[in-house]
Amino acid sequence: MKIIWRALINAVSIFVAAYVVNSILSPTAITYGHVSYGFGDLDKWISLVLTGLVLGIVNAFIRPIIELVAVPITCLTLGLFHFVISGAMLLLVSVVPGLGFQVDGFVAALLGAIVISIVGLVLSWILPD
Repeated sequence: MKIIWRALINAVSIFVAAYVVNSILSPTAITYGHVSYGFGDLDKWISLVLTGLVLGIVNAFIRPIIELVAVPITCLTLGLFHFVISGAMLLLVSVVPGLGFQVDGFVAALLGAIVISIVGLVLSWILPD
């Protein structure tokens, strides 16, 4: 049940990040829902939840390995390299076929990762486990 809850928190965070980054950079910086699952108008929201689930899986399994390898760079940048790793994880999720999720460039991924981190943290504080 906790993985579903985390996927929903990630989905809301991606929704907010898409809105914020698209209003700052360009209207197509972060997009989702460009896939057809056969459910009509629900396809956009299914794509968002699946993207949140895949982002949670990537953050659980791939991100720790990359952070372990990048410890020297993270120490040199006083922890700011974590944002770069978060942006890279968002770009990695955007290349998964079948999600309908796209990120247009690394700057959009970096800003999106920052917004996703903040919104996810706030939602994790507010909502119970």
